[in-house]
Amino acid sequence: MQNPIPAFGLGTFRLKDQVVIDSVKNGLDLGYRVIDTAQIYGNEAEVGRAIAESGVLRSELFITTKIWTDNLTSNKLVASLKESLVKLRTDHVDLTLIHWPSPGGAVPVAEFMGALAEAKALGLTRLIGVSNFNIPLLREAISAVGASEIATNQIELHPYLQNRTLVAFANSQGIHTTSYMTLAYGEVLKDPVVQGIAKELDATPAQVTLAWAMQLGHAVIPSSTKRENLQSNLLSTRLRLSDDQMARIAALDKGGRMVNPEGLAPVWD
Repeated sequence: MQNPIPAFGLGTFRLKDQVVIDSVKNGLDLGYRVIDTAQIYGNEAEVGRAIAESGVLRSELFITTKIWTDNLTSNKLVASLKESLVKLRTDHVDLTLIHWPSPGGAVPVAEFMGALAEAKALGLTRLIGVSNFNIPLLREAISAVGASEIATNQIELHPYLQNRTLVAFANSQGIHTTSYMTLAYGEVLKDPVVQGIAKELDATPAQVTLAWAMQLGHAVIPSSTKRENLQSNLLSTRLRLSDDQMARIAALDKGGRMVNPEGLAPVWD
């Protein structure tokens, strides 16, 4: 079965106000059709405006948003998603994720996954999934709604943090992985191995890294404020790495986690 999550999209983390409007408009103009946002990014209204002004048909788009931890209780989740839809100027999103697990387990996984399943049943979202979940949390989510209902687990994943244990478990359950921070805040672009492969392929280090993640079967959602980088990143979808090149990047894994917010992050696998 083909995974319902598109392999390549546009992220909007840390982009605000006119910056995010320009990024989304440029992306859509260049051919991006997958937009990833979140309640906590504080930019859903701007993303909605950019989409509306772009003239691209809603039916051509795949829009993802994420439920913030303040809205995980069963009496808040659906209402908060409805607010997101108003900001995004749409009657549904294509994917809704739990952004982070409830801090300290304050809201049980079964409660927020049940509320998320209800949002899907109401037609507010086509697919549901999770983000920043470790294996024990994934097991709880599976117990709550079934593995087939969890479209993806969106996690930090890049050449320096390849998360093989977590990915292998997700794969064993038929749960897809979305990589965020695939370029590791630009750190991997300076890596001599990545730069060497880029020369071999007549590509950029960013294209190589994004292609590597997609070749592993992951989705990627890089962001950029520059039109030329948006255009360049898009070309990664046409790039193929050899087995040797893939192996050289595989050897770069060093558990180099960059996102680990205290009080929010689970105990990682």
